[in-house]
Order: sequence, then C-alpha cells, then structure tokens
Amino acid sequence: MEQAVHPETEKSLAFFGIPRLFPYLKKYRKTLLLMVACGLLATGVDVAMPLLQRYALNHFVAGNTLDTLPWYIIIYVAAIVFASCMNFVSCNGAMRTEVSVNRDLRTEAFNHLQTLSFSYFNQNSVGWIHSRVMSDTSRIGSLVSWSMMDAVWHTSYLVGSLAVMLAINARLALLVMTILPLIVILFALFQKKLIFANRKIRELNSRITGDINEGITGAKTVKTLVAEEKMAGDFVKDTAEMKRTSVRAARLRGAFAVTMNLASSLALAIVLWQGGYIAAAEVGTFSMFMSYAQGMMEPVRWIVDAISDVITTQVNIERLTRLLNTKSDVSDSPEVIERYGDAFSPKKENWEPIRGDIEFEDVSFRYPDGHEYVLEHFNLKIPFGSNIAIVGETGAGKSTLVNLVCRFFEPTSGRVLIDGRDARERSQLWLHSAIGYVLQTPHLFSGTIRENLLYGNPGATEEQIEKALKLVSADEVVARMEKGIDTDVGEGGDLLSTGEKQLISFARAILADPRILVLDEATASVDTLTEQKIQSAIDTIIRGRTSLVIAHRLSTVRGADLILVVMDGKIVEQGTHEELLARKGHYFRLYTRQYEDEATSSILA
Repeated sequence: MEQAVHPETEKSLAFFGIPRLFPYLKKYRKTLLLMVACGLLATGVDVAMPLLQRYALNHFVAGNTLDTLPWYIIIYVAAIVFASCMNFVSCNGAMRTEVSVNRDLRTEAFNHLQTLSFSYFNQNSVGWIHSRVMSDTSRIGSLVSWSMMDAVWHTSYLVGSLAVMLAINARLALLVMTILPLIVILFALFQKKLIFANRKIRELNSRITGDINEGITGAKTVKTLVAEEKMAGDFVKDTAEMKRTSVRAARLRGAFAVTMNLASSLALAIVLWQGGYIAAAEVGTFSMFMSYAQGMMEPVRWIVDAISDVITTQVNIERLTRLLNTKSDVSDSPEVIERYGDAFSPKKENWEPIRGDIEFEDVSFRYPDGHEYVLEHFNLKIPFGSNIAIVGETGAGKSTLVNLVCRFFEPTSGRVLIDGRDARERSQLWLHSAIGYVLQTPHLFSGTIRENLLYGNPGATEEQIEKALKLVSADEVVARMEKGIDTDVGEGGDLLSTGEKQLISFARAILADPRILVLDEATASVDTLTEQKIQSAIDTIIRGRTSLVIAHRLSTVRGADLILVVMDGKIVEQGTHEELLARKGHYFRLYTRQYEDEATSSILA
C-alpha cells in the first residue's frame, strides 16, 4: 500500500500530469525549442511538396513546356536536403531529451527513496518500487521527447494541409473538418475506459516484476523448500491475469482505433468525391488534393495512437508523482535542514560533536500501521559509555528501542534525547554518522571487501582497515581469499558465507569509530568459535562508546550495565543480570531454559 499522497498531487495530475514534468523540462527548453522549430520547418517542406507536384503537372505536363525544369529540380532537391537536415536535428534533440529526462527522473526518484522511512519499504515491494523508478520513467521520457516531436510533425502537417486546402478550395476543406467533432466525441467516450484498463495493466506488471524478484533473490529458499511449483503457479496466475487484462485493453484500443480510422476514411471519401469535379478542370490541383488526402491519413492514425499512449502514460506520471510526493514518516524540519543540511548536502561545519548520552523522556510509540502502543510513557537514561542489552524471545519487539534511538521511527509522543537535546532538533544524517549498526542478517554491497569496508569510513588508512579486520577476526577471512581484501563479494555478498559477511560488516561498523554502537544479534550468524572471538572483541570495542546490544543468547549479555527484557512488544523487566535472576521472573525463565538447552546440546554432542 502506498503512503498518504501530498494534496498537491491531484493538481499535478491535471492535463495528463504534464505540468508535473515542467521542472524537468525547463533545463532543456533550448533543445526543445530547437526541436520544435526544426520539426515545423521540416513539416513545412512536406506541406509544400504537393504544391510543387501541382506546379509540375500544371506547368510541365499540361503546359507542355520544360522551360523552368532546372530551377524546379534545384528547388526540389534543396527542399529534400533541407527537410532531412531539420529532421536530423529534431531526432537528435529528441533522443538527447529522452535519455536526459529519464536520468533526471530516475535520479530524483532514487534520491527521494533514500529519504523515506522504513515503513515505506515495509509497505511496498521491491518489484513495485523498481517499476516506478525504471519502467514509469522510461515511458515518461518517451512521451516528452518522441511523442512531442510526433505531435509537432503530424499536427503541423495536418494544420498546414488544411490551410492550403482552405486557400484553394474552402468548401472541400470545411467538409473534411466536419469530421473533427466526431473525433472529439469518440475520445471522450473511450478515455476513462482506456485509463482504467492501462492502470490495471501497470499494476499487474509491478506484481509480475515482484514475482521475478522474489524468485531470484529467494532462489536458495525456493529450492530448499521445493517450492518451485508454487512459485511457478503464482507467476503463471499473475501472467494469465495480465494476458486477460491486456487482451481486453487491446480490444478496447482496437475498437477505438477502428472507429477513429473510419472517421478519417470518411474524410478521404469526401476528398475523392469532390475531387472528381476538380480533376475535370485542373489535373494538378486534383493531384495535390489527393496527396493531401492520403498524407492526412498518417497524422489521423498517429492521433489515434498518440491519444492512447498519452492516456497510458498518464498512469505512469500519476504513479511516479505519488512516489515523489510521498512524505517520510521521519523527516527533518526546514529549520534543521537550514542549519545542518540534508543527506545530500550536509553542513558538517555546523555539526556538534556527539558524546553518546541517550534518554527516553515519557516516550510512547506505535508503528504507523499499528493500533496498539508498543511503548507507553517509557523513561530511561543511558549515560555515555553504558552497555545496554535488550533481550526477549523471537518476535518480541526487541528492535523498537533501537529504531527510536536511530530515528528510523519517530516517537508517537514524548522525546528521545541525544546528549540532552531532542534528536529532532538535529539532522538525521548527523545522528546516523555517529552510529555503527551490525544487523542480524548482514548485507554487503556489490564490489570488493575493501570497497565495502570504506563505506564505514571513506578516508580510512590501510592501518585502520587492518586493525578493524583483526579486531573481529575478519583478517582470517581476508587471508583465505585469493585476492585478499580486493576480492569481489558478489551481489549482496553472495560469494561469501553468512558468517564471513557478518565479520566483514562488523569490521565495517568498527571502522567508522561510532559513538553509539548497535549490535542486532550480531553473532547469531557465526559459528561458536567465531562468536567467542567476536564476543571477546566486543568487550574491548564497547569501551568509550554507548552500546545497545540486541541479544538472543543470554550468556553474551551477563556483563551488561542494564538488561531490558521485552515481551509482546513491551518492556516487562529491567536490571542487571544478577538482579533479574534474583527476581525469578521472565528473564530468569528465559535464562534457565536457554542454559538447560545448551547443556543438553553439549551432553548430546
């Protein structure tokens, strides 16, 4: 589901949403004007060709003379060359505009996605978002370049032809123009149905893209669950619905095209009927009218296709507009941006140093799509240098506190203070630059190990990189690689094992030297020996930092300054390891059960 749309969106959808594109076209106005001017000149030559043909028949054939033939040939050839040059300039401009507008739209869409909160990505699939950024922008780029030039060529030819016909035989031209109201009526009748059909097709296309994405990214899971048949069944079901919807849309579009072509054929019939009388008097004029009549068929056919394309692209503009107008649940105020900058233009010179004190002040929170409060009037002070552990069963809601500290979500009420000030009084980037985050499911970017490490600290020296790797035993992983630190990790790090990816991501976080360190079950994906090495390193790493450790294995948090026990999304207990055991509450039961399970596994092994 999409998030709320900004009120201005509806206004931007007027006139097929074209006004929403004006800011992207403004920088190319010189190119667009040149395209239009050259297109008009080229079409002017096309309109003049039947007049040259009329002159040739009346003067050379009917007049039985060749006195001006050399000049005629020169003018005719010059006109062709001139029109070709003008068409080349127009086509070149259209191609440049298309790729440039595509680039601008995709850049803004991608950058805008970087500013949206986690809830947006939780509510919208990868396939849906991918379709907006790639497919929709491609259709829009084609509309503002090639479709616009086609409009210039065909419309100007149609208008020019009618103007010449009016000048030569006004009665015949007016008879042809009586077809235009019929075209307007047909357009009004078919518009809404075509918009609805094409919107449905685009949504189905997004769903199919999502099916493909899940089939590729989840290939291992599909094979281990032997779910190929189900995946194929879902894909076939969606593509079958796509086929049915597309066929219905094609029939509707075909009916529209046939009806419109019938109207244009009536215009041709009128020309042929009245042209017979003209031919008796002047063969050149008759030939000219025939050329215009036949030449007008293509513009009319183009109008049919263009109207359908514009209607189709309206859906693309509408969907992209909604994406670009989606407001993030977490955003900086204009005053904060003015002082501290944003993610793409940070004003680091105004950033205050972060110490690492954290405080929850009467915080209540519920997720944007939830109805129950996860936290209610929660208060907690975390002094700089504290080691806070958050424990609980799987799915208990342990990440909520961390999400609030990192400003991945905003409190529903109350404040989260960083160094005594509301986190919302400073920029998100200011806060995120001081946080090192190691996820339970590690993610590496495509590229080498070195490139992934430098995401944590682009200016890190070789000595700092080696130190970070050694601290978490990731140097052993690098040593096994043929190319060492310059080994490619593949898409998402798939060329490495899960444990290896975790060690590299751990080193990346440490390399950033964060004031606040978040470990989200960071040792859950590594073997016991590696876990022991990392756990030993953690004791050293957390010194001089505020650390929040989400842990599943309770044996790793016994030394924490404070342990928060989460159950059903709420904090039910808090205290040190000894204090919680003495209470013999939920933590005691968790710890005892886990200790017994580990002891049993050890005996069986």
